[in-house]
Amino acid sequence: MRIDIITVLPELLKSPFEASILKRAIEKGHVEIHFHNLRNYATNNYKTIDDYQFGGGAGMVMMIEPIDKCISELKAERTYDDIIYMTPDGQTLNQKIANELSLKGNLIVLCGHYKGVDQRVRDLFVTKEISIGDYVLSGGELGAAVLCDAIIRLLPGVLNDETSALTDSFQDNLLAPPVYTRPADYKGHTVPEILLSGNFPKIEQWREEEAYKRTKERRPDLLDE
Repeated sequence: MRIDIITVLPELLKSPFEASILKRAIEKGHVEIHFHNLRNYATNNYKTIDDYQFGGGAGMVMMIEPIDKCISELKAERTYDDIIYMTPDGQTLNQKIANELSLKGNLIVLCGHYKGVDQRVRDLFVTKEISIGDYVLSGGELGAAVLCDAIIRLLPGVLNDETSALTDSFQDNLLAPPVYTRPADYKGHTVPEILLSGNFPKIEQWREEEAYKRTKERRPDLLDE
């Protein structure tokens, strides 16, 4: 997989990809991450990529021309499955979206900034709009990092145990069940006996029941879906 991220703040994005699972995924060749500084595609000496909005109002708007130049250059080199715009009014990111995107080959992620992008960018280039929640950040960079993490950890070979991702919360619309590790008895607080029994069919049944119970208590809306 290849992910190209278009941003006005590439320095804000680099550190999440320089540690842990994402770093190993890049080093092993499971994914390529490329950052593109939008100011490099500006048309004047001041590297201007934003302007006042027509009709008046507070806040600047990202201009279409630098974005068009960047996306057109990338598309001339390869085919992209989706061009994703990170925006608060996009579709809220969930596990289903992450699963679907993990099956793609090449993605462009455009990070919004200021008051957002010229609407024509969304009309002409963007194929999917994603939000990470009902709140506003200073820019789309942190949202892009969250999206990439959610996608990359699902790629074959990225996790040491590939079945681990299949038992995460939100797979099958259920939250994950409780998990325990050593010691089995900590100051009188003990691990459920079933987990120590070695009876794996019964253990799986217990986990399914606990996952359902936890989902019903904390996120009953998932069961409705």
